[in-house]
Amino acid sequence: MEFKRRHLAKAALASFALAWLGVAALGTQASAADKVTVFAAASLKNALDAANAAWAKEKATETTVSYAASSALAKQIEAGAPADVFISADLAWMDYVAEKKLIKDDTRSNLLGNRIVLVAPKDAAQPVEIKEGFDLSALVGDGKLAMGAVDSVPAGKYGKAALEKLGAWSSVESKVAGAESVRAALALVSRGEAPYGIVYQTDAAADPGVAVVGTFPEDSHPPIIYPVAILTESKSADAAAYLDFLKSDAAAPFFTEQGFTILK
Repeated sequence: MEFKRRHLAKAALASFALAWLGVAALGTQASAADKVTVFAAASLKNALDAANAAWAKEKATETTVSYAASSALAKQIEAGAPADVFISADLAWMDYVAEKKLIKDDTRSNLLGNRIVLVAPKDAAQPVEIKEGFDLSALVGDGKLAMGAVDSVPAGKYGKAALEKLGAWSSVESKVAGAESVRAALALVSRGEAPYGIVYQTDAAADPGVAVVGTFPEDSHPPIIYPVAILTESKSADAAAYLDFLKSDAAAPFFTEQGFTILK
């Protein structure tokens, strides 16, 4: 009889433990479903942080953001990194994940536009007329031209395209310091480690250590477009509502104040 009582007690304890684990697992799943995880181009940080704060206040929903170069984020998504929303700084990297069936195609849209500019450390900034044939190599001198990596980072690709169109690339190519993201390129100029850099105008506005010395003509490079989409493996119940918020009039000021243009 005593053995039977001990056996029943152990069984009850095991059942309780399994039930507790089940509740914990459901709680974890619910928590994951209640938040929105966003992979976003580094150049969006200031604007998106502000927009997300407003979203959290209005919806009481947690938002987690990973900022990096669009190329790095696309590769992480391809490798299975868990996320709900992807905002790329160019069409090419969104196309990349779309071709691998990693986004919900019907949620994709073009969210924002931007410009690329030439920046210099604020205390050494002098205006530069950016036009065909301008001698950027002479301006850079023995220093480095900070840019996003031109073979992967969107800002770097736009910058290279503009310099090629304006006839300045071949003379300055050997002086390029390719950075892992546009914000990393911006930091090189802000710290005085590079006399000039090519970044988005929104990045320049976010760093008091640099000044815009020239703006690249819009027809010197492909249009700068930031597409957004929900990922195929998204588990968030709020991802669609979050996307609607980003495209709403309520969110627009957070982007326009940083220099983005709204694409609708």
